[in-house]
Amino acid sequence: MQPIDPAGSEDEPRRAAPGRLELVRQFINTADLYPGEEQLSDLDSLRSWLREHGLIGARERLAAGDLERALAVREGLRALLEARERDGGVDAATVRALNDHAPEALLRVNFNDRGVPALEAVGGGLGRAFAELFAIIQLAEVDGSWDRLKVCADHQCLWAFYDQSKNHSRSWCNMAVCGNRAKARQYRRRHRAPAGARRGAKS
Repeated sequence: MQPIDPAGSEDEPRRAAPGRLELVRQFINTADLYPGEEQLSDLDSLRSWLREHGLIGARERLAAGDLERALAVREGLRALLEARERDGGVDAATVRALNDHAPEALLRVNFNDRGVPALEAVGGGLGRAFAELFAIIQLAEVDGSWDRLKVCADHQCLWAFYDQSKNHSRSWCNMAVCGNRAKARQYRRRHRAPAGARRGAKS
């Protein structure tokens, strides 16, 4: 199943993140908030999505409560990106929601045949999937690409996208849709007549 794109599939490659960071972006975008569409609606759909994206093995099982845990981490990541763009600060509840699931995301360092170290997920099930996603995020923080993963500034949307602009200034996942919608709201607020003035005009 492909991620839902609120602004048209033709624009999605332009918003894609580099390398494996794209997997984190797609995970966040398993919910399309504007029309209210959800890809991870039950345990079976979660299992299918994780298998399709290589985050769990074909024979691995999920446990009761895993759907709720997966959604908590997904929305924690979305909230983290939203807060970071808004004011640079992340509230304690968001951090706690992510850290609550970090202990099951076990990782180890594995050296390949050329002696190059890499983080490798340990275990199985949802814990393994979390480990893979968190390792991707940690490496993206090191190489600087994590700062460019954002969510749309339109609070009706919050679609995750990768900011490819030179000065990291992009705010909306799609200027023609979300950007114009946000600007229209701002215009209406600026030109809305005060309540007293409206009453006076009617009298």
